Amino acid sequence: MFAYYLELALRSLKRSPGLTVLMVLAIGFGVAASMTTYSVFRAVSGDPIPWKSAQLFVPQIDNWGPKNGTDDGEPPNAMDYLDATTLMRDHRAKRQSAMYQISPSVVPAQAGKHPLNVTGHAVYSEFFPMLDVPFLYGNGWSAQDDAQRAAVAVISSKLNEKLFGNVDSVGRTVNIEGRDYRVVGVLDHWNPQPRFYDVTNTGGFSENVEDVFLPFERAISVGLPNNGNTNCNATPKESGFVGLQHSECVWIAYMAELDDAAAVTAYRQYLDAYAKNQQKAGRFGWAPNNRLRNLPDYLEQQQVVPRDTKVSLLVALGLLLVCLVNTVGLLLAKFLRRSGEIGVRRALGAPRKAIYLQFLTEAGMVGAAGGVLGLLLTGVGVASVGLVLPKSISDLARLDLSLLAITLLVAVLATLLAGLYPTFRASRVQPAWQLKSN
Repeated sequence: MFAYYLELALRSLKRSPGLTVLMVLAIGFGVAASMTTYSVFRAVSGDPIPWKSAQLFVPQIDNWGPKNGTDDGEPPNAMDYLDATTLMRDHRAKRQSAMYQISPSVVPAQAGKHPLNVTGHAVYSEFFPMLDVPFLYGNGWSAQDDAQRAAVAVISSKLNEKLFGNVDSVGRTVNIEGRDYRVVGVLDHWNPQPRFYDVTNTGGFSENVEDVFLPFERAISVGLPNNGNTNCNATPKESGFVGLQHSECVWIAYMAELDDAAAVTAYRQYLDAYAKNQQKAGRFGWAPNNRLRNLPDYLEQQQVVPRDTKVSLLVALGLLLVCLVNTVGLLLAKFLRRSGEIGVRRALGAPRKAIYLQFLTEAGMVGAAGGVLGLLLTGVGVASVGLVLPKSISDLARLDLSLLAITLLVAVLATLLAGLYPTFRASRVQPAWQLKSN
């Protein structure tokens, strides 16, 4: 019976090709606009580490006070050197790491090759297991390496290929800023978006893959400067990188892993006690103003998802709604124009259910055709988002199998919904009236 309805629908669509094309275009453009913006929204708003994000927390300590802080009463979104290193030394979390952005030069061992400017972070050893960083060869360094400020490094697979070819380079030496470092690990492909572990310096997104990770204390001891954001409420009393370490300027990102609610409560109490001690010591002249948010809440508070993408998604959904309303009108006109045909079928014994199924099948065929057109236009849209969005965000939008399936499904379901009222009206045609009028 379904094949029969398909045949009837196909004949009907062929009889009015202009109207059919209008409906397919309306559905295709509406679906393509909504799916293109959805692909961008999905890319930037996804959980970068969903299996663990609820256990990852970002502590914030107000070391500036109410007069020098933000307008909304929020503490700075980074830490100064004193607070970060004190929290690392007290170690009240399961795992934790202070980190800051670096941009050293790497000198290849081969003669005649120019130095490479790379980006990366100075971190602690717990950074890698805390964030489940994948390794292609080796692993991260140890806590003992942190304490000894060992000259060790973790490099990306991309840098590994440039320096050593596509081989296991663990144990080999790499020259970073004129000093030799022993490679202890090579990362597998790892470029999480958003760059959740250091929103302070990236804003959440970065098209650059990080090539090198060095021990935090080692980087400090050799004077490897901060290449990220530095915010100060007052000019440092001393100049240079050492002066930055002795100041109240914030430039260090921080993340802690806390397993359960009890651990979160204990860590929050620790932060408040620390701030109270700083107040008693005369460093802070204000009551504790700390924050401890898990990763999803922190990304939301920092507005990592650009507002433009949310607005664009709403606008695109509005366009889809307009297209559906137009499709409702076109289907209604098309179906009611066939009232005579409906009256004959009903007079011959066809139940209303059969009329319903016939016209819903026709609406579904329009939706399928609109979905195919929507797939093509969505592909063009995804490839073109770089014209209106920053490259770091537009590169994240991809046309994969799930998006293709969603696009086709949205087109068919939307058209079926649009066809409900016209089909209802068509099924209510009175056969006696139509036969009498004819």
